[in-house]
Amino acid sequence: MPSDLETAMELLIVVFHRYASADGRAGTLSRRELRQLMENELANFLKSQKDPGAIDKIMKDLDANGDGQVDFEEFVALVVGLSVACEQCYKLAGKKINK
Repeated sequence: MPSDLETAMELLIVVFHRYASADGRAGTLSRRELRQLMENELANFLKSQKDPGAIDKIMKDLDANGDGQVDFEEFVALVVGLSVACEQCYKLAGKKINK
């Protein structure tokens, strides 16, 4: 039986490829595919964004090689960044609860 971390890694890969294959170009996310992924999988994050151009800015930031696509490695940078931010919020909430 896989560990929680192994399951999380597998889900990350599966979710990425589910959206990356939508336009027939497997292995990368187009701007449209990234938007769909974020709207479906990161809806709470998007709701917290006040900037209507947030996805375009995220796409620009993620596309490290400038090819107009987000590959898995570039996508993982988004997940890591959001995870770090969430962990910091979690710690802050924990400190408030403990006081």
